[in-house]
Amino acid sequence: MPDLRTELAANLDEAEWEWLIPHVKRDAVIVVALGLGLLDVGVAIASDNIPQVQLWIDEQLITKPTTEQLGEWNGNPQKRFQTLIVQPYVLAQEIVDTSDAL
Repeated sequence: MPDLRTELAANLDEAEWEWLIPHVKRDAVIVVALGLGLLDVGVAIASDNIPQVQLWIDEQLITKPTTEQLGEWNGNPQKRFQTLIVQPYVLAQEIVDTSDAL
């Protein structure tokens, strides 16, 4: 059996916001905070590491998209995210464009 981390790493990808909208509509998108490893979260969810996942939820490091985030992203449909599918969820982490900070 292949290593879970290696298997999930092969599924890391980038997506534009508009590609994620259908998954938001079915309440399947989980937003992963910047600074938290997307792959680490995926491995924890896939391996049912409930204590670790609960800690991230309690610290609001993994959340459902907020109304504010949805409004911002809907206004920028080309916004890019690092994504990882861990059935039935789509983990998404914003890709920060440092040129926006000017």
